[in-house]
Amino acid sequence: MLMDNDLKNITAIIETHKKMLAEFETSGIEIVVAAAELITKAIKQDGRVYICGNGGSAADAQHIACELVGRFLRERKALPVIALTTNASILTSVANDYGYEKVFSRQVEALLKKGDVLWAISTSGSSANVVAAAELAKQKGGSVLAFTGIKNSKLEQLADICFCTDDKSTARSQEIHQLAYHIICELVEQNFCE
Repeated sequence: MLMDNDLKNITAIIETHKKMLAEFETSGIEIVVAAAELITKAIKQDGRVYICGNGGSAADAQHIACELVGRFLRERKALPVIALTTNASILTSVANDYGYEKVFSRQVEALLKKGDVLWAISTSGSSANVVAAAELAKQKGGSVLAFTGIKNSKLEQLADICFCTDDKSTARSQEIHQLAYHIICELVEQNFCE
């Protein structure tokens, strides 16, 4: 049975989501278009996109990679997009030998080349391992696309492009992030179906 407190909580969550969605519509559309253009340009110039994040953001990294390597909506060639969150042996060996802060930067060191894109996801904008990967990507001549939930975070400061939901709730930020990255996937895909 639904209690009054449950109804209030659910309504508050929906209202927050609506507010964030309205903010996305007002100020996020140009950022999403710029992100899709950045990714498209890198891939058309024989570059790669590497994606990293922790927890739910790690799942998002894998989700984005599967949409672009496989197919989002239309048939087209597979795109070179790699989630840095998927190789358990690399993650655990690097964490054991160098510390968890290096699990993504070590992979960036090995794989990323000038002109590639690192898509770095951290709702706090301050995850040490994601920030370290972004710092190294910049040093190596890569571009950084950041997805954050907190304005003026360390990750946002490193990014060439940052999509920020500006909400302290990880769950609410991830909901808007998913909409944004699905739109990016669709825009990128259109550029390879022509």
